[in-house]
Amino acid sequence: MPHRVDPDIPGLAELESLNGLLEHRVRLAVCVLLSKHDAMSFSRLKQVLDETDGSLGTHLRKLENAGYVSIEKTYRGRRPVTWYELTAEGRTQLTRHIENLTRLIDRAR
Repeated sequence: MPHRVDPDIPGLAELESLNGLLEHRVRLAVCVLLSKHDAMSFSRLKQVLDETDGSLGTHLRKLENAGYVSIEKTYRGRRPVTWYELTAEGRTQLTRHIENLTRLIDRAR
């Protein structure tokens, strides 16, 4: 049975339209950061977000699996560096999520 949104409850449609993947603070922050930078390394994201390797890696993997970020592995000297970039799909989903959040906030005012 499909889920139906009750049109008589203000804000419910906006809540239903939020992107569940971007509701987590770390995943939303990653996408926002990447939307403002061409690419960021894993170590820089970890530093800026103050996350552990495991936590950040898990969130980045979810974004990668959804097609929101792309990964490029390079070397700086002999050290491996993993770069993350927001994909066109990631940018589209982030924009939609922010628009829906804005509508929800406007409704709450």
